[in-house]
Amino acid sequence: QVQPVESGGGLVQPGGSLRLSCAASGSIFSGYAMGWYRQPPGKQRESVATIGGGGRTNYADSVKGRFTISRDNAENTMYLQMNSLKPEDTAVYYCMVAGAWGQGTQVTVSS
Repeated sequence: QVQPVESGGGLVQPGGSLRLSCAASGSIFSGYAMGWYRQPPGKQRESVATIGGGGRTNYADSVKGRFTISRDNAENTMYLQMNSLKPEDTAVYYCMVAGAWGQGTQVTVSS
């Protein structure tokens, strides 16, 4: 059974950077599709970035050129590098691995 755990959230000023990590227990990590999602205050959860088993990536238009999703299959870990952060990036960020969701980590972008 896969159980993802996110880390790396926090408070950052506009224009700053954060890197989120998602560690997933369980076997065959490399074969799973996975992704990052976020839920801004008062809004629905939305997709941020996904990465397939072969490494193909897909990004929401709002984060293209600023966020990078990656995975380390040897370490069973997925990452989201977030640069040039904006206040509208404020949300609870969740990782999803093979249909299993983490508990979320808060990202707040504010001066």
